[in-house]
Amino acid sequence: MNNKLITNSNGQTFLYELQQAFSTCEAFYFSVAFINYSGLQLLLDHLKELRERGVRGKIMTSTYLNFTEPKALKRIKKFDNIELRVFEADQAKGFHSKVYLFQNQDTYTIMIGSSNMTQSALKSNVEWNVATVAKREAPFLKKVIHEYNALWAQCTVADDLFLKKYERFIESLKAQVAAAREPTFSSYGNSAMQKIVPNVMQHQAIDNLERLRDHGETRALVISATGTGKTYMAAFDVQNVKPKTMLFIVHREEILRKAKETFERLLGRGNKMGMFTGTIKDHKGKPYLFTTIQTIKDHYQEFAADYFEYIIIDEAHHGTSPTYTRVLDYFEPKFLLGMTATPERCDRGDIFGLFDHNIAIEVRLNEALEEDLVLPFHYFGISDVDGVDLSDVSIDDVAEVAKRLKVNERVDFIIDKMNFYGYDGDSCKCLGYCVTKDHAQYMAEQFNQRGVVSTYLTGDDPQWKRQEMIHKLENDHDSLQVIFTVDIFNEGVDIPSVNLVLMLRPTNSPIIFMQQLGRGLRKYQGQSFLTVLDFIGNHSKTFLIAIALSGKRFYDKDSLKVAVDRGFPDLPGATHIQMDRISQKRIIEQLNQENFRAMKYLKEEYLEFKKQFVRSAEDRTIPYYLMDYARFENAPDPIRFIDNKKTYLAFLAAVEKMDKLKQLANEEPFSTVLRQLSMTLPIKRPYEFVVLRYLMNHHAISWAEAQNEVLKVIESFDETSLVHAFEHLNQTYDDQGQKSREIKLGSYDRRTKAFIRSDPLDKILEDQQQSAYMLDVLNFGLYRYEKMFGHRNYGSPFFKRYAQYTMIETALLSNYQKTLSSFRGSGLLTNGNNYFLFIDLHKEKGIKDSINYQDHFINPTLFQWESPNTKRQDSAQGHHITHNKEDGITLHLFIRKFRMIDQKSEPFIYIGTGDVISYKGNKPITTEIALHHEVPMALYREFTTKV
Repeated sequence: MNNKLITNSNGQTFLYELQQAFSTCEAFYFSVAFINYSGLQLLLDHLKELRERGVRGKIMTSTYLNFTEPKALKRIKKFDNIELRVFEADQAKGFHSKVYLFQNQDTYTIMIGSSNMTQSALKSNVEWNVATVAKREAPFLKKVIHEYNALWAQCTVADDLFLKKYERFIESLKAQVAAAREPTFSSYGNSAMQKIVPNVMQHQAIDNLERLRDHGETRALVISATGTGKTYMAAFDVQNVKPKTMLFIVHREEILRKAKETFERLLGRGNKMGMFTGTIKDHKGKPYLFTTIQTIKDHYQEFAADYFEYIIIDEAHHGTSPTYTRVLDYFEPKFLLGMTATPERCDRGDIFGLFDHNIAIEVRLNEALEEDLVLPFHYFGISDVDGVDLSDVSIDDVAEVAKRLKVNERVDFIIDKMNFYGYDGDSCKCLGYCVTKDHAQYMAEQFNQRGVVSTYLTGDDPQWKRQEMIHKLENDHDSLQVIFTVDIFNEGVDIPSVNLVLMLRPTNSPIIFMQQLGRGLRKYQGQSFLTVLDFIGNHSKTFLIAIALSGKRFYDKDSLKVAVDRGFPDLPGATHIQMDRISQKRIIEQLNQENFRAMKYLKEEYLEFKKQFVRSAEDRTIPYYLMDYARFENAPDPIRFIDNKKTYLAFLAAVEKMDKLKQLANEEPFSTVLRQLSMTLPIKRPYEFVVLRYLMNHHAISWAEAQNEVLKVIESFDETSLVHAFEHLNQTYDDQGQKSREIKLGSYDRRTKAFIRSDPLDKILEDQQQSAYMLDVLNFGLYRYEKMFGHRNYGSPFFKRYAQYTMIETALLSNYQKTLSSFRGSGLLTNGNNYFLFIDLHKEKGIKDSINYQDHFINPTLFQWESPNTKRQDSAQGHHITHNKEDGITLHLFIRKFRMIDQKSEPFIYIGTGDVISYKGNKPITTEIALHHEVPMALYREFTTKV
């Protein structure tokens, strides 16, 4: 027997193992205590394939704890190749088995453990399951089958009569479920006395706010997805700070009362809190006020400028508008906190600048899914019906695309897929995203003709009609099932009860795609997942779906291909992405053909982003700055634009063909300084950019000031590294070529440990426009650093596992005290007792090394590495390698799959340190290195899968 432990951890899921077993089995037999629709839906396509192959199966489940859903049983009954039985549990005898048997040609695959058929058990819960393969004559297998058959005989056949009876019973319990729900250990005790504690996002934000205040900052911004608890986070921080007075400002009165209730729930009612709105003036003698901007804008001068110690701006993306600016310019609080889920909706101006570029936390959709702060989604990518051909039309030609999509056969196909996959809940509450207004109208009319009650909404409809249709969709007793729309629900509209989203238009913007998907992800009572059906056509931009679903702003072609091929295995929680084989093949073929670094692609990507930017920015028609991209989730990575033209300004000048931008991009010394800063993005340590940002407003920075500024970004730091950063800025480690090409930005005084701004930098700062672009690079560099690395001190060398580095960056981060550019060439470089192993997994023909190195992963914890072909075991370095642990040598492994992608050198991924446990041979020495940290399964598969 071959045994395998499956734990839903490190990129491994029980669902994936089931899928593999389904693909080869000749029959299957399940016995699971609980079946929910959330788990069954993930298996529907596989059960359908088994039916088409003529594979039969048996499933038995139970009524134990009333947890199995009638809806799931009714859906199983639709498969005529599956026999279904139910064990009727009682108080005397429960049912808790979890067994999955797969009959193969000569063997059985047996999976026994803890996973029921629910989305969490299959994908994200802490589960232990053991899979074993047994021959047909094995005694263990015979015992398993005997027990299965004995239990099967005790079960009730799940016929229509039984299902109706069970469904009525469950419905009778629903009214009691909320009160009778089994408590968790964490809520044990008197619920009235139960302490409310911060979630992960809130805890991290509070810690970061406290650190910023400790180092002199007076304002900060929290960016966090809808439904993640921003108001509670603000209340927790107020509880910590204990200001004497507080002002909470919102944009809409309807959410003000809820905010006040949240604060009262956490801080206690008493007489501290009052409302100050157009209809309620309950503010006399109340130190904590909750107000609308519409009210406070007319009354702010009734308060002293320093009256409120703590001011909170909800929906802070409105904070740069003239109304807010007038109020905020007047007040002088000790601390100003802004909160928003959508910084991209900033009315005008610079939302990051308003809060001094202090982002206490940024929790976008992917992080929110990972921390279980929003609903997981089940995405099904479905190849569109054969009658629709978009291969010869631009998806920007919306009129022609809409015309080709208005096909009755497609309507039938969509409804068929809706019925096949279903949704979470008793009634359908669906949003369908269309190409144009007439496409939305057509879909509503066609759905109504087929008995699916639907309507459509467009930007032409007044607000009252939109609200009326939303209320109808939310009402469980209303017959409305589907609202078709174009773009009006992309952002800013909250419909928590939505349980199904239809993507009926070609994806040409990852930003819009994720905005539309996000409409159904707010947690809602009784709902456990959102179903997303995406009908993927044969147009030329299907690969954009992979970019959107990857959840990454920073990606490369190969990682996207592996993600598509393997179903995005590193997705957090119970979120599930599944594409049919046709869609997978189509997307991978396009990814192979697309050069993400070609100017043609970069220009298209920029112009598509520009459409979204213009729609959100009232006072600008061009995204002039890198920080404009930070506002948008799933925005393109502007560093790729920099890679093409050396600076974002030069890229912008080339694409927009604006003479004034070209002239600015060529002015010296500004052009050189902007280029040398831009080409360091993304930065891998913050020290240099922190120092330079301070120097934008000060002629010099002392050692104490530098420490304080660094501690605003990271929790602690190594003094040697800060000295090294000063020397790096001083060009101490530049070669002659760099010194001749680049401009010295300042001078380091080793005696006083101060850094003084240079004359060329002084000249740049005299020009407001040049200064703005330089500050933008510094702000973006630090923003991106915090997004990638957080606030932790990684020590020395300053490496984060699984981050990407170039050879020169490893020299910098290990405080190399020689010329940094000399850190190149061989696959083995050293800095003191640190040995750096740079490894290409796929060797290319024609490169200068004559040896075909056999470097590869043996498993996620063991790597075979061959030394450079000059190394012998009896040399000093050879001994340090083979006996690294006893010689006090730290081996750092940097690995990349390919040396080049799209004609550009790839960075290495740092997988941590390891020790040599065996070795043989000379010139090269072949070693086996035991890694100190197991490589995450998703990354391991990416390294070892070739698509």
